[in-house]
Amino acid sequence: MMAKIPTALVAATGLVGGYGVARWSGRRELGGAVLAVAGATAAVGWQRQAGPVAAAALTGLYVAAFGGSHPLAKQIGAWPAVLTVTGVVAATSAVVTARQG
Repeated sequence: MMAKIPTALVAATGLVGGYGVARWSGRRELGGAVLAVAGATAAVGWQRQAGPVAAAALTGLYVAAFGGSHPLAKQIGAWPAVLTVTGVVAATSAVVTARQG
């Protein structure tokens, strides 16, 4: 099933879904769980599709995007920051995995 769901979509779901769950539930740990599960799922997919080096780089980008969205939110707002970093991660994932396919 994993091969049918693009890893870019999985990663985007983790970033947007994690923030949304945390915001709407008021429970940051629930948002963190969504972020972690989607990130781990995406990492497995990246490993299978593009190999260990690309998977490590994309996983690092995913984590950096999460961290970077916080200071960016102070500049442009929370949702715009989340959507911006999500776009970067999803686009990078799509490009890297397309090159390997």
